[in-house]
Amino acid sequence: MNTPILEMKNITKTFPGVKALSDVSFEVAAGEIHCLVGENGAGKSTLMKVLSGVYPHGDYSGDILFEGKVQKFRGIADSEKAGIAIIYQELALIPEMTVYENILLGHELRKGLGVDWNETVQKANEMLKRVRLNVNPETKVKDLGVGRQQLVEIAKALSKDVKLLILDEPTAALNEDDCDNLLELLRHLKKDGVTSVLISHKLKEVIKIADTVTVLRDGQTICTLDAAKGEVGEQILIKHMVGREINNIYPDRRHGDAGEVVLEVRGWNAYNAKLGRTVLKDVNFKLRKGEIVGFAGLMGSGRTELAKSIFGNPDGYELKGELLVKGKPVRLRSPKDAIKAGIAYATEDRKGNGLILIQDVKQNITLANLAQISQRGVVNKNAEVKAATEYKDALNIKTPSVEQIVVNLSGGNQQKVSVAKWLFVQPDVLFLDEPTRGIDVGAKYEIYGIMNKLVERGMSIVMISSELPEVLGMSDRIYIVSSGRIAGELPAAEATQEKIMQLATN
Repeated sequence: MNTPILEMKNITKTFPGVKALSDVSFEVAAGEIHCLVGENGAGKSTLMKVLSGVYPHGDYSGDILFEGKVQKFRGIADSEKAGIAIIYQELALIPEMTVYENILLGHELRKGLGVDWNETVQKANEMLKRVRLNVNPETKVKDLGVGRQQLVEIAKALSKDVKLLILDEPTAALNEDDCDNLLELLRHLKKDGVTSVLISHKLKEVIKIADTVTVLRDGQTICTLDAAKGEVGEQILIKHMVGREINNIYPDRRHGDAGEVVLEVRGWNAYNAKLGRTVLKDVNFKLRKGEIVGFAGLMGSGRTELAKSIFGNPDGYELKGELLVKGKPVRLRSPKDAIKAGIAYATEDRKGNGLILIQDVKQNITLANLAQISQRGVVNKNAEVKAATEYKDALNIKTPSVEQIVVNLSGGNQQKVSVAKWLFVQPDVLFLDEPTRGIDVGAKYEIYGIMNKLVERGMSIVMISSELPEVLGMSDRIYIVSSGRIAGELPAAEATQEKIMQLATN
């Protein structure tokens, strides 16, 4: 093993009422790709925030050694000066600024009292070449796709002469091609002497890229595994992450005969005036009582647009076509109308649109159905606590109490709160848009179990997912969306990843 570039020794970090890290030790060799895995809430991001100075020296106990020297980072500027850069899942780019402005933001190249813009553009071009991104540096970041924005973020980090690059869930919102491109870039940077730490819930990705893997569980170091010795495998990682074996991540469910049609869409078209184009074209599909129907397709294919257009059309598309709920034509002019009709939609963006992060668990769970716990327009606090506690227990939401602020929960538990919010309106039809994005394998298993229980009780679920194994493992039927159209329908028993991708790329 190479000389360690990083050693974190006996790191302990506490928050009020919670010990997030307990005597964690973590070592990274120079020139390797080191993956850090664990369930949501295991302490991965907290450990990296300690390293990067987000939690400054004095806020934790233990020692950080970088390139053999003890470090006492007081903030992010200190860690960046030492050669450490961290890239979070939520990118820190300014959409209205150009690519070159973003890359050199905060460490502009000066010429006298002003900025040397010619030198800045030249430097930005060098960084773009290094990350193999062929775009005009004068392009505004908002005009780039998520995958390209991720590369701009890495170019920004590299412009600071980074020695250790930390990426926190960098592929969570990327499609398969962009994921592969990013992993190949990390291999390329490794050859240039850049050491990388990758936090990821995608175990296949970890197995593909890692030289070494460290597993955290409940704020403690469980083990470090060496890929060269054959120690890194999916079942081994799952066992260490969750503390038990999960042989089949998709829990068994009795597939009975589906009931009557509860939702039907006929000749559905949606025109987006802002984009100046039609995003849904002559869509037809049916959903029956007690079934899970998967919607697969590439990013931008129209799956989320379909769900939103049915859920009261909050984005204001110009709609044509018929929508039938339990056989009766309906016009849903708002999400409020959709909720009254028995339809709920859990968004793919739980942090941006699904939850109010600065409010507590009980407020988020009851938000969409306040009438249920109100009298004469005033919320009954006791009823609110009782209802939220019931859903907390039923969905196994790990939180000290329903008074906990949602931003302090792990991603998996935030996702359960988002689901609980919509279960509280007692819908007949539940749209789940990317229900397991950015959550660990243990939390995924729990979400799948909840879905199975719901359909056994007669609810119907539409699951939109970019993870094909998930679509195949959980669906009774699968619709494939391509360029705003339904490209095909497959029974789960006949569906394969190859068949779905063939239809999705037509």
